[in-house]
Amino acid sequence: MNKIICVAALAAMTTLATAGAGHPMDGVGKQQVSREQYRILLNQCRYADTSAARRECRAEVRRTYIIGARNPGLDCRTYSSITVCGELKLSKSEKQCVQDSVRSGLTYRRSEVECYALNGGGN
Repeated sequence: MNKIICVAALAAMTTLATAGAGHPMDGVGKQQVSREQYRILLNQCRYADTSAARRECRAEVRRTYIIGARNPGLDCRTYSSITVCGELKLSKSEKQCVQDSVRSGLTYRRSEVECYALNGGGN
């Protein structure tokens, strides 16, 4: 009986892991996101602090995501009318801005979005 339970648990864990932990995948390893989520991911690249970083950001979006089903697990947030999704790659000065903002009382998530968008080179 214990063997059956262990095998069932292992099968369930394997299924969840290969399914992207609940995020729809396209079979090539890309996460499915809605058209709106994909647009947000591409548009947020304009806030990266150098033209090279903006190009790399757009390339990474294209490598990582594909338009399909809405991905409820994608971390999207809006502060100061700026919407971003996923993990933001912050420059050294943006990281410092986040630390300063958090020390001043802003939440980390808000500081991250505002420092990325308002201190980036794309403005």
